[in-house]
Amino acid sequence: MTFRTCSYENELTQALKDGHWPEGCGPELRAHVEACSRCNDLVLVTQTFRRARNESMQVPLCGSPGLLWWRAQLRRRNAATERVGRPITIAETFALILNGVVGVLFVASQYRHGLHWASWWSELVAPRALRYLPTGSGLLDWNVLLLISSCGVLALLSVLVVYLASEKS
Repeated sequence: MTFRTCSYENELTQALKDGHWPEGCGPELRAHVEACSRCNDLVLVTQTFRRARNESMQVPLCGSPGLLWWRAQLRRRNAATERVGRPITIAETFALILNGVVGVLFVASQYRHGLHWASWWSELVAPRALRYLPTGSGLLDWNVLLLISSCGVLALLSVLVVYLASEKS
């Protein structure tokens, strides 16, 4: 590795800096650059960096500062909306799972007692109404009535929660 300097290096550097290379230089300097590897490398590196700088200057900017600010605000609002929406999503999921569990339990309990779903209507009639029916019996299984009504109320409330939560998001 040699660290010798070339006598034409300062003149070539000034010509490159001023943008006079190669048209503004004399034939003696051009002939020297062709012969001297050090000066040839200097021209090559300088022109490469200048070309890269010109190409990077031609790339359009990201946009106006107002547009950048607006996009940043939009991203911030979207992130806040997602953070606020997480509990709502959890409530919706809970309501759907609860409805599914109630439905499965209801079907399982009816399957255990037999699937006589058509006979429910005769069991659901209130005792006062049974007095006026000619074939009605006075006995009413309140457990079935309580189960059906509580499942219905629970299902309606869960659907209402899901509806209200999805309307606000």
